[in-house]
Amino acid sequence: MFFRQALLPISSLFISIAFLATGYGMLMTYIGLYLTQAGLSEMAIGMINAAFFLGALLAAVFSQKLIVNVGHARSFSAFSALMVMAFLGHTLHYAPWLWALLRLASGFAFYALLIVLESWLNEKSSSDDRGRILAVYTVIFFMATAIGQLLLTINIAPHLVFVLGSVLVLASLFLVAITRISQPVLQPFERYSLPKVLHIAPLALIGSLVGGFFVGGFYTMMPVLVLKMYQQQSVVAAFMAISILGGLLAQWPVGTLSDRYGRRKLLAWAGLFSAAVCLLLALFTTNVWLFYLLGFLLGTSLFCIYPLSVARANDRLDHGKDLVEVSRSLLFTYGIGAFLAPLLLGAVLGISHGLFFTVLAVAALLLGGYALTAERIANEQLSVFVAVPAASGASLAQMDPRQDEQWVEQHKPDYPEKTPSAADMTNPN
Repeated sequence: MFFRQALLPISSLFISIAFLATGYGMLMTYIGLYLTQAGLSEMAIGMINAAFFLGALLAAVFSQKLIVNVGHARSFSAFSALMVMAFLGHTLHYAPWLWALLRLASGFAFYALLIVLESWLNEKSSSDDRGRILAVYTVIFFMATAIGQLLLTINIAPHLVFVLGSVLVLASLFLVAITRISQPVLQPFERYSLPKVLHIAPLALIGSLVGGFFVGGFYTMMPVLVLKMYQQQSVVAAFMAISILGGLLAQWPVGTLSDRYGRRKLLAWAGLFSAAVCLLLALFTTNVWLFYLLGFLLGTSLFCIYPLSVARANDRLDHGKDLVEVSRSLLFTYGIGAFLAPLLLGAVLGISHGLFFTVLAVAALLLGGYALTAERIANEQLSVFVAVPAASGASLAQMDPRQDEQWVEQHKPDYPEKTPSAADMTNPN
């Protein structure tokens, strides 16, 4: 029933997202590998990769005006064309400054495309099925991104990787171009108010920053590190895919535990566990299978930091308009962390592999330590955890089913009732 009434009418959008995420995952990893093999310094690679997330931040601020002016279908075509031009531009000439500009354009186009697709999904989902549609979106994005890593195991010429990425984007455009789904009306733009979020939910803001730092560093500089350690592109692809699948598999168990025991404890776990795994990665690199296992464990924690942070913010808010505004502010903070990661990690990777993992461990420890000192929220005030994709546009907040207070109440777990203490029984007042 859910498939026929809710998923089937928008199946073309989901397939389009799958193509787009596959190309995104493949080229996010491949750029670092290519530049490493070309002999570019780690710092320069970090700067080029950071340009992608700078484009993402610009898309969050400026792309919506174009979407409103020309409509979703035309803007999707325009952003797809920009992304294909950026991909193919890599094959025309190799120059670090040019590649940085192309990565900037790619980041802008990719996140603008996500805004279009997410607002379309939101328009075609009802309050009853929005949570399940978002879950399907999350699974498709994680799986497609992992498949993008595995495509790198195919032995093809470097320029053909960019051609394949372009073909995937064009396939995504083709499905959107032939869809008969009506265009949605984009909601008014909400300002990003980071000071407001810091006042309301400081742990959520810090968690979003660290979550973006981890994910941005993972996709941009981790492939560079693994290639330098093992000298095999197939090992890089396997490590990245296994880590991403770990992140997907952990979303719902971690969410269930956070609904039961609170976001504060799970954010502390994610921080401390990530720090421990990073230290183990720095120490045990000789056995590739152990390295894969540690990558899987790292994925289970690092990809949960941002959705846990959004859930923490929702615990502190009244349902309604503030949720959208605060969620977008957290996503913007996440983007800042992703932008800073390749710059900092690129600098330290040029010094030593151990320092790379040490920086990640310190960031995770800061999050874990701060979460332990944060204020505990009573069970009756808790919202519900919702899994989100590893990358998302500014329209994702509109898809969040937690805007519906009735949905939240229906999905809350049954907390055990407190047993009255002896002091309560002797002094009922």
